Amino acid sequence: MSTRTFSLQQAQALLPVLESLLRTAINGKKLIEEVDGEFQEAAHKVFLKGGTLLNIAQLARRKAQREKAVQRVKDAVAEIDATGVQVKDLDIGLLDFPCRVDGEIILLCWKLGETAITHWHGVEEGFAGRKPIDERIARAGKNKSS
Repeated sequence: MSTRTFSLQQAQALLPVLESLLRTAINGKKLIEEVDGEFQEAAHKVFLKGGTLLNIAQLARRKAQREKAVQRVKDAVAEIDATGVQVKDLDIGLLDFPCRVDGEIILLCWKLGETAITHWHGVEEGFAGRKPIDERIARAGKNKSS
């Protein structure tokens, strides 16, 4: 895990690139879940009927699409991780940015769909403990490189 910390301004500047990567990962995850559902449905039909004819070409094509989606998700999440940003939840698109404030590490918290980073929480608190960013946090890390 990276030890990089971000100022609010640095984190904010990364949002456009991170949002694109996050959307790629979320879309890939949705495709994986869709294909998994199709395969479960096919397996269930085979089970109920004691066998059935399957469109093997279609299933193979969907399996290949799933494998490509898995790689896209892995690549997008790895690229986000490489920046030092933490992917917390792909279902809702939640990212945390470590930030040093008065010698303590907190997490700037951003959720897909929000126009800016406006909340933070402690390392142990998680999303439910989100609080609005105050002036102390807004000033943290300014004029310093992390």
